Amino acid sequence: MRFFKINFKLIFLITTLFIISCETYEPVDAPVEFVPLELNSEVIEAETNYYDNQGPHEYNFSPKVSSGFTEGYESGTKFTYATRDIDLTSGTWRFSSAKIGTSSRDRKFGRKAARLRNNGYVIMSFNMDNGAKTVRIRHAKYGSDGNSSWRLVASYDNGENWSFVGETVNVNSTILNTVSFEVNETRSVRYGVYKSSGGRNRINIDNIEIVTDTTDGGGDGGDGGDGGDGGDGGGDNGGNGRNSNLTFGNPSNANTDANNYFVIRPEYTLSYNSSKGTPNWVSWHLNSAWIGNRGRCNCFQQDTSLPSSFFSPTENDYRGSGFQRGHLCPSADRTVTAQENENTFFMTNMAPQARDNNTGPWVDLERYLRSLVRRGNEVHIIAGVAGTGGTGTRGFRTTTRNGRINVPDSFWKVALILPNGSNDISRVTNATRVIAVNMPNDQGISSNWRNFRTSVDDIEALTGYDLLENIPDAIETVIESRVGN
Repeated sequence: MRFFKINFKLIFLITTLFIISCETYEPVDAPVEFVPLELNSEVIEAETNYYDNQGPHEYNFSPKVSSGFTEGYESGTKFTYATRDIDLTSGTWRFSSAKIGTSSRDRKFGRKAARLRNNGYVIMSFNMDNGAKTVRIRHAKYGSDGNSSWRLVASYDNGENWSFVGETVNVNSTILNTVSFEVNETRSVRYGVYKSSGGRNRINIDNIEIVTDTTDGGGDGGDGGDGGDGGDGGGDNGGNGRNSNLTFGNPSNANTDANNYFVIRPEYTLSYNSSKGTPNWVSWHLNSAWIGNRGRCNCFQQDTSLPSSFFSPTENDYRGSGFQRGHLCPSADRTVTAQENENTFFMTNMAPQARDNNTGPWVDLERYLRSLVRRGNEVHIIAGVAGTGGTGTRGFRTTTRNGRINVPDSFWKVALILPNGSNDISRVTNATRVIAVNMPNDQGISSNWRNFRTSVDDIEALTGYDLLENIPDAIETVIESRVGN
């Protein structure tokens, strides 16, 4: 019998090479091509504001350079730090000492975020021909890396020369935070992010959002409901344009989680809870540009846009329960086109609501807010549900008849009211009016919405949400603590 001598050194070498070839982590010092960014000493002044939100910006996800965009890197692929041009949804960007990260250590909303190291940068290779009003950028530390810093940079000559804009931004948190630069630029311009601190510490940039005058128009808003209210407003459709439905933040940092699932429609934005079969909250903006003459379609429909693994209720799930299909974003707030009205009838915009609540104080407040619209105001609205157990026409229930849909204990709403205008976040002051209510989901309650006034702080304590997170903290503290009169 022939015996073979085992070469353990060779086996170890082969095994090591195999492991290295399968490893996706790229060492910090991996040699790659890097093209330094030529920067002028000039600093362009820009008001800089900081916000502690992690949710997705939602002004415009389309690649419309003239009207602004949000770039979230979801459409791109770049595995190395080498200098390269990458085609993204918004246009072509140049990455240098930067990659598109997809690991669990990348701080991101969605699947991807840009990751910068050393003096890396990510810059636009296209112009905003008509300038820009605001640049918003979301950032965080990568993994367990140490603190670092970055700068917003701009070029006014098609990328030949670059200048700093605004303040240096320090990155000292693993939680995504937003920095907003009020650039108010009328020249043709392109922007980018430059990692100014150098060194091995890496940073994530999730969204870069360019807002123009056509992106973030002012407007005026109102509210409407399901309790037989077919269309109260009738505005002139002029207004100052339609704002984002998520101007003041993502209250629960809704994402891809089944019980905090982020849903975007042109008419509203919401967080859906699959285990409860209801929205957690719905956020929308309304002005005269949203209110027309279309009637109520009464076309309740299942939301087939949800992942197939989610529970998606139908109108039949409410039958015999003693509760109405209560709109969060109401049909009367979306009456310019038939499609916009129909989109408020998705069951993901509904929760089981006691008739006396729905047709009483709930619709009473909706009509009142629409009356403010007719007086030249706009209203940013967030509404939601809390708790379990309500009393309908067939008595107390914790779920609907089939046991799949949670019956809320209460319905709450927060409405921030501004005169028609633009730059809504910057126009909020300590004197800005905010209405907050929390209404029991029961029969026999008062029809006067004023009897259910509370503070935003109380609703946040009830829900755990951060409802107006994009407002500067000093102002937010004041307006959220008081009960409106």
